[in-house]
Amino acid sequence: MAGRPTTIKRYLLNRTLFFSIIGFLLLLLVANQAYQSSIRENAHQVASSVAKNTFNSMYLIMSQGWTRSQLESFLSELESGSLEGNIRINLYRGGLVDARFGEIEQPALDSSLHSVLSTGQVAAFDQGEHLRYLYPLNARENCLACHTNARAGDTLGVIEVQQDLSAQLGMANRNLLYYLLLLSPLPLLFAFWAVRRVSLHINDSVQQLSRSIEQVETLSDLSRMGEGRSDFRFKEMNSIFGQVEQLADKLRNIAVDKDLLEFEIRLLEKFVITSEVVRDWREYVNVLMIDINKVLDIYTMFSIFKVDDELFDLEIFWLHPPSPQTLNMMEQAVLHRLRAQDSLFRHSEFKLHHNMVQGGSEVVIELDTHDIELQTKSLLVEIPKIGGIVGIGVQADIVKDRTKVLVLESILSTLLNVVGSVKAIYKYTRDLEYYATRDPLTNLYNQRMFWELLEYELDRSRRHEYPVAMLLLDLDNFKSINDGYGHASGDRLLTELSVLLKQQLGNGDVLARYGGDEFVVVLPEADMERAEQVSEQILQALDSFVMEYDGSMLKTSCSIGVGLYPDHADNAKELFMFVDNLMYRAKAQGKNRVSLPKEQDVAEVFRDMSEKTQLVNQAIEQRTLLPVFQPILPMGDGEPGAVEVLSRIRLADDSLMNAGEFIEIAESMGKVHLLDYIVMEKAFAQVGATGYRGLLFINLSPRSVLVSDFLGRVDRLVAQYAMCPGRIVFEITERDTIKSMVLLEKFIRALKDAGFLLAIDDFGSGFSSFHYLKHLPIDFVKIEGEFIANMANDSRDMAFVSSITQLAKQLGVKTVAEYVETQEVLALVQATGIDYAQGYHIGRPIPDLAEAMIRVC
Repeated sequence: MAGRPTTIKRYLLNRTLFFSIIGFLLLLLVANQAYQSSIRENAHQVASSVAKNTFNSMYLIMSQGWTRSQLESFLSELESGSLEGNIRINLYRGGLVDARFGEIEQPALDSSLHSVLSTGQVAAFDQGEHLRYLYPLNARENCLACHTNARAGDTLGVIEVQQDLSAQLGMANRNLLYYLLLLSPLPLLFAFWAVRRVSLHINDSVQQLSRSIEQVETLSDLSRMGEGRSDFRFKEMNSIFGQVEQLADKLRNIAVDKDLLEFEIRLLEKFVITSEVVRDWREYVNVLMIDINKVLDIYTMFSIFKVDDELFDLEIFWLHPPSPQTLNMMEQAVLHRLRAQDSLFRHSEFKLHHNMVQGGSEVVIELDTHDIELQTKSLLVEIPKIGGIVGIGVQADIVKDRTKVLVLESILSTLLNVVGSVKAIYKYTRDLEYYATRDPLTNLYNQRMFWELLEYELDRSRRHEYPVAMLLLDLDNFKSINDGYGHASGDRLLTELSVLLKQQLGNGDVLARYGGDEFVVVLPEADMERAEQVSEQILQALDSFVMEYDGSMLKTSCSIGVGLYPDHADNAKELFMFVDNLMYRAKAQGKNRVSLPKEQDVAEVFRDMSEKTQLVNQAIEQRTLLPVFQPILPMGDGEPGAVEVLSRIRLADDSLMNAGEFIEIAESMGKVHLLDYIVMEKAFAQVGATGYRGLLFINLSPRSVLVSDFLGRVDRLVAQYAMCPGRIVFEITERDTIKSMVLLEKFIRALKDAGFLLAIDDFGSGFSSFHYLKHLPIDFVKIEGEFIANMANDSRDMAFVSSITQLAKQLGVKTVAEYVETQEVLALVQATGIDYAQGYHIGRPIPDLAEAMIRVC
């Protein structure tokens, strides 16, 4: 773990002091050892010299012949002389001498003396502060005259020299320490001086580097780092400064100025698309240009939008009004650049629009051709992005600054997407708003919008006390046209008839396609007389209508039911059912006619409605409701098969009544959720009996959301029939669901927590579809059947289907195509990437689940 940081000077001083002390101690130790070795070596030499001189003296005396008394006197003098100094000399006689001349008194011989007597070799012993030197007295030829019992080379005795070195060693240590202490400040002084010099040079280098760094306030200052710098004394510091300059060069190429970065962040905060931005995107760009010019000087901005294959909109925004010459040069320069760079624009036409950001400014932009050509930065794409935008660009004087150019390119990329998104949202919102309320085939109001407009008119009628008439039109024998000439002929017939019907109505009248070949008309502030007049007028128009198709002349008629609010019903649902009954009565009376309500007819119609109400009530009480199963075919490998459960009522003649004929009655009775229970229970029973393992789509009525015990009863049914919740898909229909989004979300979350799956039916039929997809945990979207049925003949329907499919894939949601009624549509569904297909071409609803299973396996 790193310690606390310190300065270089302090670090060097600490280390110098530490190593000086260590060096002094080592020097003291080494010098002391060397000095002691010298003293000991000198002592060896002195001992050897003393021993030899003593022997020579003895030899000289002995050669003259000496008596015993002379010998004892010599030894006594030798001993007394040695005691006066630090050297002591002893003489020891060997055995040969004692044998020849007799023993004398002398100290006992130790092992060292015996060893020297036996070997005849000199021996020295270093005993700390004492030195013992043993010198053998070896016999010579001259000695044999007296020592007759010896031979030449025999050891006759030993001279022992002992020295006390303590005084010399002590004095040597004191002198050495004294002189070293006198010299010790010199290395420290030299070390401090060296540290100071090094620190001064390092500090000078560091301060110069610090001053260069402190001068850097913006990216442009990086280029001035190192100006006027001289070489430092140390190569390492020159290398460090050089690396810092290289780092500055790299930063200048990759870093972004703080002001630019803060500006870009603030600018990105403005890239929030609101309804105001969508409504007036040009004003939005004007504000952006003013903000951009606070940091970057941008005089002109332009954008290119693709209108169609050969036509483009070129929008040029000017910060200040340009001179006429500048405006013309900019137009020519931009067009030249577009046509020169990209083949997409080479043969296209451009509609030019000029926008002044600060129109009242006194500043006039004057540019020359050179400025425009060299200072225009553009970003173009080969294929139009969202919103049809294919390019965006600016004219500015920053193209030489790489950093600012990078920021500018980032801004252009963002603007390309933001401006394109604004245009796309504007177009998509406009289209979505239109098609959410319109039938995609005929462009008339759809069923959802019809009910909203009807409720609105009835509310006005109640407040202003005027009647409202309703006409329900059903084309006669329309199925035979579809079957005989194909669906394309039927679609074209419906389209042309829609135009014809519009022509028979006034400006305030409402015309909607209710579904299939049914149309509904709402006549505000109209009595029965006007309703009859409009009905007859429609019959006459259809009577004279003929459409040519593939050489055949096609015509049709219609049956019309008429009702009046408040005379025949006091709410929208009952008025519709009343008119629906009269329309069927017109069918029964021979078609191509109007069924107007007479007094006896009114009673009969209400009696029929009452009978249907009793029939629904009876079906609930006697549980005569039947589930039927419509196959849903998986388009890809690995996807499980599926069926949708639909409701039918078995009549007395053993025929089946479709759900469309009794669901609204059950809803008005508040018992539609009871139908759901019965159908689910019977469907679950068939699943258990047949061993079906696929998905089970079940329609969920809005009433079920409001019933507190609905989920509990469903759980009990699932447990009773051992159903897997993950195989049950509950469908909610956008146009039929409840108004409270909070209540719906709570209910849907409870279903998901229980393990059930969720689907949106008729996706794309209204605004709420996308709201549900965003806020609810959706597993499947069933694409509105009108889009699917017409996708082979209408590019707009094809575009809607493709967009919904791609959106669902990005969100991880499976897609189901409804109304697949031909092989051609099925092939398009598969090519688009839709996961499941459902429709009469796949299979009609049948009561036998086992047979429906064969269709999806």
